[in-house]
Amino acid sequence: MTTRVQPQSSLSYFTWAFIVTALGLVLGAWLGWQTTGTIGGMATVFFICTVLAVLEISLSFDNAIVNANKLKDMTPEWQHRFLTWGIIIAVFGMRIIFPLLIVVIAAQIGPIEAIVLAAKQPEEYARIMHEAHLPIAAFGGTFLMMVGLTYFFDHEKDVHWIAFIEKRMARYATIKGVEIAFVLILILVFSNFLEGEAADSFVYSAIYGLLTFLAVEVVGGLLDASQQTMSAAAKGGLGAFIYLEVLDASFSFDGVIGAFALTQNLFIIAIGLGIGAMYVRSMTIMLVDKGTLAEYRYLEHGAFYAILILSVIMYCQTLVHIPEVITGLGGAGLIGISLWSSIRYNRRELAEAHGAQPVENV
Repeated sequence: MTTRVQPQSSLSYFTWAFIVTALGLVLGAWLGWQTTGTIGGMATVFFICTVLAVLEISLSFDNAIVNANKLKDMTPEWQHRFLTWGIIIAVFGMRIIFPLLIVVIAAQIGPIEAIVLAAKQPEEYARIMHEAHLPIAAFGGTFLMMVGLTYFFDHEKDVHWIAFIEKRMARYATIKGVEIAFVLILILVFSNFLEGEAADSFVYSAIYGLLTFLAVEVVGGLLDASQQTMSAAAKGGLGAFIYLEVLDASFSFDGVIGAFALTQNLFIIAIGLGIGAMYVRSMTIMLVDKGTLAEYRYLEHGAFYAILILSVIMYCQTLVHIPEVITGLGGAGLIGISLWSSIRYNRRELAEAHGAQPVENV
């Protein structure tokens, strides 16, 4: 008698995320009690941690899909490294070290002084972070825009969701550097709406974002090529790992800066966004294991459209404030529509397959 292996349920992928959520919310409540000494203050911090986690998840739907798309081509060893080391870098590197580094550079103080500033003068810390928003938005927006455009400007791409747009982009992909030219034109257009030092800061930061993308592409290609020369099994190794880490960092910019609109406490931000990052990790694993991207053919398209929208929003945020809820709901909405389109396509294909079959007499 053979035993039938039951497929892993979707909820089981989120076990660690649930555990981290419970620990994080308890820690947040304790921190609220320590800083305010009141039940109301404790409940407020608990609520802020919850909202930050939801914000991070809503902003990172597309991140999980793009990660899964890259991970499926990586070896199991490098998949494991990204999902272990990568989450440590994502939580501690981007949610704690990154905001500290911004203050260290902007205020020209030491790391220890930055931590003391975050703990004792959160208002001043938040002010410095907000002043650094323009160059961060320009850098991250440019990097993400290149990620999105590179996906669509691909002459080998033959699956199109919004065909009248994507077919033209695939056709023009034969023109070398077309996506770079597009981004450079957009940088010049947005810089014209800024003045003085703000315009200079935007242009320089955007150019650095563009150069970072190109450098990561070159370094990643060289690393993967050298590893493939040594061993065919090493394809999609260190180069892909570096690419995903830089991509994760770019996705995190918006959430980290936006979190200061809810609280000025760095440690509360780290707890809330750290909880959200665990759900992104869990969603990534589930998408890879279940082969969801192959099953829903337009889901990946929706994610990359969401990336393009996010990059444009980050550019626009250098001119006007755009609430993070709009950014999150916009990305989630695009992914939801692409999922719905994929389901419709699958049903149509199934109906045509059954309709093509000859009717058998019973």
